[in-house]
Amino acid sequence: MSKQHWDATKIPDQQGKVIIVTGSTSGLGKEAVKTIAGKNAKVIMAVRNVDKGKEVVNELKKEFKHADIDVRKLDLSNLSSIRAFANVMVENYDRLDILINNAGIMFPPYSKTVDGFENQFGTNHLGHFALTGLLMPLLKKTEGSRIVVLSSLGHTMGKLDFEDLNWEARKYDTQKAYGDSKLANLYFTYELARRLKREGDHPRITAAHPGWTATDLQRNSAFMSGMNRFFAQRVHMGVLPTLRAAFDEEAKAGDFFGPSKLMNMRGYPVAHSSNKLSYDETIARELWQRSEEMTGIKF
Repeated sequence: MSKQHWDATKIPDQQGKVIIVTGSTSGLGKEAVKTIAGKNAKVIMAVRNVDKGKEVVNELKKEFKHADIDVRKLDLSNLSSIRAFANVMVENYDRLDILINNAGIMFPPYSKTVDGFENQFGTNHLGHFALTGLLMPLLKKTEGSRIVVLSSLGHTMGKLDFEDLNWEARKYDTQKAYGDSKLANLYFTYELARRLKREGDHPRITAAHPGWTATDLQRNSAFMSGMNRFFAQRVHMGVLPTLRAAFDEEAKAGDFFGPSKLMNMRGYPVAHSSNKLSYDETIARELWQRSEEMTGIKF
């Protein structure tokens, strides 16, 4: 890939393209919508809070008067909501060019999703697993379509326990549970890339992480919020790995993008490796099977 810094100016006009961004009322998702809307794409904000989503649209239209943004209800902690959203997409759109699986939660107290999954694993991994599966027919019929999965440097804290994915037997550790969900994002990315390769690499799936970026995601961690002023980069930089994963034509299936400097916490986006455990194909296949069983979604 080119050694020149990659930034949003590298994104060509997206007229006629349909792009979904999950979790886009704040932080990285909101910034992604802002950039993409400015490139003339049709953007679907898939959000839990529709009213807040509409406020974001009104805000962005002050800068991009002709922005084409649709707000749709999506709760990734609820499989019924995911199915309803996917049905709306299939009924109303004949193409889906890019699915950006951005939404996530980090370090909440222990709780379960509507369907009984540990909340971080259920929302960050299983929710996006189900959504991607349900939208796959639309992605496959769209030439050149892409899927982007948001992971985190926190994946290095993860180590899945298949005997206790919902943390019912162990004392809950919210940081490790977050690490599990972000490691699961990478297992999903790499396993889906392998499966799609057998079908001709379509759609193309990539992953990204924002390094250390100051967002609302850190509200449950006093330490991270306090350290933001020393390490965090601004959201317009933190979103670049996501955008490169979505739009860089040189990106290959399974590429993982993140910042280039300060131990991958800051800087312009480059492709680099995740940790060794994330490339374990046996674990990835086991997680895939378990994810299909838990969600009832088969690709």
